[in-house]
Amino acid sequence: MQHFLETWGYLAVFILTVLESACIPIPSEVTLGLGGALASGAVIGGAQGHLHLGLVIIVGIAGSVCGSLLAYVVGRTGGRTMVDRFGKYVLLSHSDLDTAEAWFSRRGEWMVLYGRVLPFIRTFISLPAGMARMNLAKFTILTAIGVSLWVTLLTVIGYVLGNSWNKMIKLFGVAGYVIAVVLVVFVAVFMVRRYKGSKVSVDPTERPDSLTVVSLHEADKEIKTEYEES
Repeated sequence: MQHFLETWGYLAVFILTVLESACIPIPSEVTLGLGGALASGAVIGGAQGHLHLGLVIIVGIAGSVCGSLLAYVVGRTGGRTMVDRFGKYVLLSHSDLDTAEAWFSRRGEWMVLYGRVLPFIRTFISLPAGMARMNLAKFTILTAIGVSLWVTLLTVIGYVLGNSWNKMIKLFGVAGYVIAVVLVVFVAVFMVRRYKGSKVSVDPTERPDSLTVVSLHEADKEIKTEYEES
């Protein structure tokens, strides 16, 4: 990936930020950190040579917004179909999407904004926003604000570090791993609770209430008495 960036410069920055924002986990700290280092002149690229800091930021923002919109459209147009086909395997239903849609309409826009500056989350946040049918205009505006902060931050750090730009990979990598572990634990807890709830609701071995058994027995006796009298 480093060779790709050094050789193709702005085009590589655009392609990689599109892919990273479209739910493909490409580390943006590598893309933008190296882009900033190339702009500083401390790292010399191939055919592209010296890059300009402002252009790296603009191209990175454009790629991130395009990738986010792509993931949003996929979630909005195919999300419910995916739940219909595969949701049963992960205990998801249309009611869960309705709940998510209601949540995004109340608080989701801020999650889209804040999620853009959180490693790992920023890669995938567009997909659930689309599945929840978040307002497109709000999504686009908040995404543009969030990615502008993130892209500028990483590019400037790479620019300042120069030839030592790869030091930022470890820092942001650790943060990404921590967030990923927290999300995995959250999903695991959700799955276990949902599985237990569904098992209880359809458990065929559950014994009927004793009062119900008595009532059925008395009703059977009354039917037999009426039949004998007739």
